[in-house]
Amino acid sequence: MSILVTGARGSVARGLVSLLAARGVPHRLASREPDTPETIRCDLGDPATFPGALAGARSVFLYAEASAIDAFVKEAVAAGVEHVVLLSSSSVLAPGAADSPLAAAHLAVEEALLSSPLRTTLLRPGSFASNALGWARSLKSGRPVHLPHPGSHCDPVHEADLAEAAFAVLTDPALAGRAYHLTGPQSLTFATQLAILGRVLGTPAPFEAVTAEQWKAEVDGYIPGPYADALLDYWAAGDGIPAGITDAVEHLTGHPARSFEAWAHDHAEAFRD
Repeated sequence: MSILVTGARGSVARGLVSLLAARGVPHRLASREPDTPETIRCDLGDPATFPGALAGARSVFLYAEASAIDAFVKEAVAAGVEHVVLLSSSSVLAPGAADSPLAAAHLAVEEALLSSPLRTTLLRPGSFASNALGWARSLKSGRPVHLPHPGSHCDPVHEADLAEAAFAVLTDPALAGRAYHLTGPQSLTFATQLAILGRVLGTPAPFEAVTAEQWKAEVDGYIPGPYADALLDYWAAGDGIPAGITDAVEHLTGHPARSFEAWAHDHAEAFRD
């Protein structure tokens, strides 16, 4: 009755694997690019890798890759998989999600799973606290972080809480088969997150407000234009408007969601030379 953990190199998957191993729960790791002998190859965009990865699995922790989801569902059913836990996104809850680059893939995978015979649990996190790692390069070089909407709110959630939530729904049948909107404990602006980082690091973490056009020019080449536009729209919509906070993390894990300050302490070295 093994659990297949896809995306084994991702931070949530790594945390989940540690929890499964510590409690002796049978599991297998899978990745598009295996980097350890015990990790098997499962490229969620390549159906040829599905049969070997799914053989013997009864539950799957799945990342949202839409390109071959129909083939994945078909193979999972054939392999006898009973339960899939999807790491989705709260972006699917927004109006027009099907047309948004931020949400479309997650929504397509959700719909494919929900229309299948597989018991499906949806984990819908809001903003990952680890998005702040994108500021590390600027801060380590002494440059201010460029923000088009420094007053935009988000609900940063610690990846450790997501791993614990995934562990809970994979190991407690009473929690399975539902959708959970997972957030951190506070709605924080980007400016406030940087202030918290500065306090934790003991050094200023400055920012500079820039125009949307300036920011798009800076990220051109590694954030596709439509995705950059969708991010800008999302941030603009949250500018000055607190994000909704849920207690889903506490419901699943038994403890309050970790704060952004706790996340900053856990990742402080990433922001230091």
